[in-house]
Amino acid sequence: MVKYIGSKRALLPWITGVVEQINAIDPLKDAVDLFSGSARVGHALKKMGLFVTANDLHTYALVLAQTLVQANREQYPPERLEPILKRLHRLRGQSGWFTRTYCQESRFIQPHNGAKIEAIREGIEREAAGDETLRAILLTSLMLAADKVDSTTGIQMAYLKRWAPRSFNPLRLEYPPLLPGEGQALQADALEIAPHLQADLFYLDPPYNQHSYLGNYHLWETLMRWDNPQTYGVARKRTEVQERKSPFNSKREAAGAMAKLLSGLRARHLVLSFNNEGFLGLEEIEALLKGWGYVVRLTQPHRRYVGARIGIYNPQGQKVGQVSHTENEEYLFVATHSKKVYHALRSREAGRLAG
Repeated sequence: MVKYIGSKRALLPWITGVVEQINAIDPLKDAVDLFSGSARVGHALKKMGLFVTANDLHTYALVLAQTLVQANREQYPPERLEPILKRLHRLRGQSGWFTRTYCQESRFIQPHNGAKIEAIREGIEREAAGDETLRAILLTSLMLAADKVDSTTGIQMAYLKRWAPRSFNPLRLEYPPLLPGEGQALQADALEIAPHLQADLFYLDPPYNQHSYLGNYHLWETLMRWDNPQTYGVARKRTEVQERKSPFNSKREAAGAMAKLLSGLRARHLVLSFNNEGFLGLEEIEALLKGWGYVVRLTQPHRRYVGARIGIYNPQGQKVGQVSHTENEEYLFVATHSKKVYHALRSREAGRLAG
């Protein structure tokens, strides 16, 4: 899986444990991951046996969801994909606009890997002609490979002053972690599509604060869209980063957006991820969820992403500002129509606090 500031990698056992507890009391058949991002949670829910619909507005997130949630491993097994990956890997590097923009004008990836990425990216269009799922799987393999040789702290707002040791490694394509079974990947604005979806459980992980996921992962967006966009700034972000804003990234608009979103959901259970760096307060979120009946708040400490722990540096490599804190409080708000689920989760949290 890619490095992702919103990733729930470390929190996944906690989240899936909560869903499993709900499932044990009130069996679930399907779930919606409405802000799927890296698709890590959607992938885990599919692994639990649920039919998962994963949605996100960004193209890189759609590709990840098409691979990790929608694709069926039985139709795209390793023995089918490995020969294609080997052919792509043997391609000779070709340096062009991608290498110039992201390896020379900025320094996210070493030029030798940038040229290899360009050749493979062009090769994918030839290999996957007419098969959108195969295309997504191959693109995911490329994104995962590029992520392992980048030179960032995990977000693409900036790159490291000196090349990261991993950036010297050669790019390697590998078979992504596909799962057997069906799923669905969508690309839409969550506020617009939510009223048209229905499932036993909705998992919500909206943006918490002012940081834009498109700005944080503009390189993956460009790699997936392959559109040679206009860019700006030292990080060579896509110019649309300045224009495409989510209401969840606005302190003034976040509460209204959350209220609108919750009013249109059709499900028996809702699990909402949030943390103490978000625009909305705990009581504010709980008040918005009251219409669902029973609301439980679960809490867990979590280390912040590595860039926040290292600190912030200017282009000259000088440290600016101070690290305010290295740990967050992560929250899961569970809203449910089931009194049994409510009491079970309350007991779970009480046991955690007592322990």
